[in-house]
Amino acid sequence: MEKIIVKGLRLKAYHGVNPEEKINGQMFELDITAFIDAKPANASDELSDTVSYAKIIKTARAVFTAESYNLIEYAANKVCMAIMEEYPKLTSTTVLLKKPEAPISADFDYVAVEETITREEYLEIIG
Repeated sequence: MEKIIVKGLRLKAYHGVNPEEKINGQMFELDITAFIDAKPANASDELSDTVSYAKIIKTARAVFTAESYNLIEYAANKVCMAIMEEYPKLTSTTVLLKKPEAPISADFDYVAVEETITREEYLEIIG
């Protein structure tokens, strides 16, 4: 099993429960790890036998910035679900969603949530 990794995807969005977060927005950072059986791509050297990391980024960006969500848990889940829906070759996807500018009076690098969805879980969720 191989991993397709997107690390440090920075996107401005309007997620959060505080009014100023929805008005001003803030930067978020996503680390995405998508698992795939790469044997076909390893044998063929063809992009059609894998999933393009550029397309994963495009999907994540579109879903993450399309709406304003209250919770980063919800936003991470939406990104995971969209990636699993769009790319059936993937066996699972993990999204680590970091919020480095969270409005908290503390000295920290970031707060974050991590969501993982397997192909089996995805199929159960969509019914």
